[in-house]
This record gives sequence, structure tokens and C-alpha cells, in this order.
Amino acid sequence: MDQVLFLKIFAALFAIMNPIANLPVFLSLTADKGPAFERKVAITLLFSLSIGAVIIGLTGDMILKVFGISIDAFRLAGGFLILLIALNLVSGEKSKAHHGTEKEQEHQQNQENPAIYPLTIPILLGPGSISTMIIFRGQVTGFEQEIAYAAGIAAAIALLIVTFFCAPFLSRFLGQTATSVMGRLMGMILAAIAMEMMVGSLKVLLPGLA
Repeated sequence: MDQVLFLKIFAALFAIMNPIANLPVFLSLTADKGPAFERKVAITLLFSLSIGAVIIGLTGDMILKVFGISIDAFRLAGGFLILLIALNLVSGEKSKAHHGTEKEQEHQQNQENPAIYPLTIPILLGPGSISTMIIFRGQVTGFEQEIAYAAGIAAAIALLIVTFFCAPFLSRFLGQTATSVMGRLMGMILAAIAMEMMVGSLKVLLPGLA
């Protein structure tokens, strides 16, 4: 297994999905409905995220070909989008690309089961995470990298679901300070990954820069 690719895609998805920073969101959407409902939402999330990841992995390249977009052009655009999300994390703000506008957030609070909307789409499987999966999928060239790609996504989803399963326990120990620190740390990591994507794509699109 290509460990470098595994670590890169795991780190990117972990930073975007950010289980610790999104834990308060999960708790607010499942508030006053009991541990059984929280487990139900977490299990539904597991299936919806897994199915979404498989669909993106299988169709990402085809979508780019249909629209005639090169992987490097998409990597540049995706890197820029991910950089914007990272800057929001560093500044302590919610990204509208993933969390929606204020009006959309009000609508999200009224969902009976928030697992599909808004938790899966757009909060966890939004433009940033979808772009990340498609970009790294375009870099896969052999069987070892196929395994690393799938394992990196699976590990990020598994850690997220475990965090949400332990939400009642973790909420007792994770305050606003821990959430803020984790959000900013993930923002820095995500910004570095985004810059690497953008620089790598520019070197291919504009060879003179290399």
C-alpha cells in the first residue's frame, strides 16, 4: 500500500470533515432525542458517506471527461476551494460551502432525521471533500495506490463515525476551547494540502513556472 497517498487523503478528509469541530453540529441536530436516535443517525451516516464515496470514486474521472476538464485544471480549482475552506477554519468561521447560508442552517434544524441532509450533504460530503476525493482519484495509477485511496477514505469515515458514536461521552470533556484549537489546527493542515494541490497543478499547466 502507498502509505504517502494514504496519509495525504486521510489527512485531507480528516481536516475537511473535522470530527471534533463538527461534533457540536451533530449534537445540536440530535439534541433532546436520546442516545438511540444519535446512534441511528451515526449508522445512517456511515452508510450514506460510504455510498457517496464509492459513487465519487467510480464516476469522478468520467464526470471530468464528459465536461472536457483535465485533472490538473480541476486540481487547481479544487485546491483553491479547499484553501477557502481552510481559511474559514483558521478564522473560526463556518464555511458556507459546507454548512450553508444562515437561511439554510435554519432549515437544517427542522429536519426529523438529519443524517442525509444536512450532515452527509452538504456538511460532511460537500464541495471540499468531493473535490478532494476526485483529485486524489486522478492520481491513482496502480493497485497499491487503489488500496491506499480506499483505505484513506475508509479510515477518515470510520474515525468520524466513532467520534459521533461517542458524542455523549466526548461532549462532557470537549469544550469550546478544544473545538476552536482543533478547528484552527485542521485549517492549517488543510491550507498546506490545498497549496500543494495548486502548486502541483500549476507546474503542469504552466511548465515555465517549474
